[in-house]
Amino acid sequence: MDTWRAIEGTPFPLGCTWVPADRAYNFAILSTTATAIRLRLFAEGDLVNPVFALNLDPLTNKSDNTWHCRVSAAAAGKARYYSLQADSDPAVTGAGTLFTLGTELLDPYAREVFFPPNFRLGGPPGQAALSVLPSQNPVTFDWGNAPWPLRGADLLIYELHVRGFTKNPNSGVSSDHAGTYLGVIDKIPYLQQLGITAVELMPVFCFDPLSGGSWGYMPISVFYPHPAYATAPERAVDEFRQMVRALHEAGIEVILDVVFNHTAEGNQQGPAYGLKALDNTGYYLTTGTPPRGYHDYSGCGNSLDASSPITRRLILDALRYWVSEMHVDGFRFDLAAVLARSPDGSFDLTTPPIFAELASDPELADTRFIAEPWDAGGGYLIGRDFPGLNWMQWNDHYRGQLRGFVRGDMGLVPSVMTRLYGSDDLFPGDAVSARHPWQSVNYIVSHDGYTLYDQVAYNGDGSQSSWNCGVEGDANATADVLVLRRRQVRNFLTLLLMSNGTPMIRMGDEFLQTQGGNANPYNIDDVTTWLDWSKVTANVEMLRFARMLIAFRNNHSVICRSRFWRNDVSWYGPAGRPDLSTVSHTIAYVIHGASVEDKDIYVMANMYWQDVSFTMQESGPWNRVIDTGRVSPDDIGAPVPMLGPTVLVGARSVVVAVST
Repeated sequence: MDTWRAIEGTPFPLGCTWVPADRAYNFAILSTTATAIRLRLFAEGDLVNPVFALNLDPLTNKSDNTWHCRVSAAAAGKARYYSLQADSDPAVTGAGTLFTLGTELLDPYAREVFFPPNFRLGGPPGQAALSVLPSQNPVTFDWGNAPWPLRGADLLIYELHVRGFTKNPNSGVSSDHAGTYLGVIDKIPYLQQLGITAVELMPVFCFDPLSGGSWGYMPISVFYPHPAYATAPERAVDEFRQMVRALHEAGIEVILDVVFNHTAEGNQQGPAYGLKALDNTGYYLTTGTPPRGYHDYSGCGNSLDASSPITRRLILDALRYWVSEMHVDGFRFDLAAVLARSPDGSFDLTTPPIFAELASDPELADTRFIAEPWDAGGGYLIGRDFPGLNWMQWNDHYRGQLRGFVRGDMGLVPSVMTRLYGSDDLFPGDAVSARHPWQSVNYIVSHDGYTLYDQVAYNGDGSQSSWNCGVEGDANATADVLVLRRRQVRNFLTLLLMSNGTPMIRMGDEFLQTQGGNANPYNIDDVTTWLDWSKVTANVEMLRFARMLIAFRNNHSVICRSRFWRNDVSWYGPAGRPDLSTVSHTIAYVIHGASVEDKDIYVMANMYWQDVSFTMQESGPWNRVIDTGRVSPDDIGAPVPMLGPTVLVGARSVVVAVST
């Protein structure tokens, strides 16, 4: 390398990298507003007094907006950690948000974070989190030979919290694996038996351990897997990779729930540990001139400015890292509407640059993008309104209307038909828009609300559009109520799996996991939110139903397609044409399989509280394969010939038949 680079460092790559040829660390820090940058290196025994410090000279250690330097191994000595300090002009960056030299800052591009025993976010030297220097002897991870899975018609997303999945002592994993990435590996046989083809991991970006939250939606580093999910912090990267490799070997995609709408730095009263103190106006949507506060479209005090080049670079670099270095298959973007907001907070729905850059990046070409297409500031961009043209999207229209239909609400049959069809009102499949039904992520519940069982066991405050089947909770539930609840869960699962689109279920819903009616346990890390694996045995008949239902969907490509059913579907009611009246609670449809070389499937749904006779409108013969009104093992199983054209569909039940 040229001598001047060995002395001054290089502006790329951002962060800290080990340069073997020079036996030195290269540091590169991007900031459009900093007037001074100081680098400090610390040894393990003293986190207050650095073993090395350097004030970067803008005439020597700066290229455009990137500050950079090179520190030799000899100069670094026994240093293990590093921090940054920054100064700026408050008239530009905002009083009270950027600090003078003296505040310890995390490198936004750090690949590992160290938390001292007395850690405090944004704390003084000795208490502040520190970035970890990369190894001088890195070990190449063996990814094996398993191809990256890319699921199509059989894509079934399983929303999973790494810690909550196996933390319960009854999970069956060893105590040292409980609540960890390795615990997920131990449970892969279970996922395979269930039929899961993709896991969507709730946030695994390193988050503030003192935030009071257990879900992980307060990120402090977007390049480092949360260390509390590893058997030891220094093993977080390696064990995360082990988990991904094992899931890929099992044919299961790995999707990360990522938070690029806000950070843990909060508003003007919040701590400044990184982005706020390095480039406040570059990273955040700020208010006032100079900035006095923050636009808050996240409900967490701040919103990242995805229209800003510096923020877009951080997002794209992070996504590339998780794809190229960690081998993940896709990302679900929390509150993704924020990504389309302009500096003043308005929406740019014509040419938001982040979406164009994501679509054109060759390293992300085969990456799955899923949006939660709204934000906490009233932004709602579902369907064609969302600027990510080929993105998948959480479909809350599906969630709300299916909940209401199964509950017995009136006037929902026409809209439920649209949801079962693939929501072509939101994702039009015409020659102009050419959208796809798989872009609709169909779900009944997610982490954000009741579990599926609680959806039929609690009324709560009404915000969950739930129905308790007549008794609140389990304490006074009669046998009849418990039977009805299980039938309602079977109804939800059956309609979900008989819909065109991409189904998503929440972990544990297949065996009636409960949170005791808690619809927002974001700050609870105990048995309330940990999966109770004893329910696998207690509710084995429900688990059996879920497994066989998933297998049925996977074995019938006629259900989920790249395109809409169009002429391959016929809609009926109990006695002919669909009953679209306000008082209707019934719908039937036949999906014809000839065009995909599959059998025809006849679905009859009766969400009325009395039995209803359906006259089958297409000649058979037909075999019944599912009847949610029956108890196990008659609820699902081997085909049973149906005698005669009339079928009695029980109250609040779904019957599914296949052609012979």
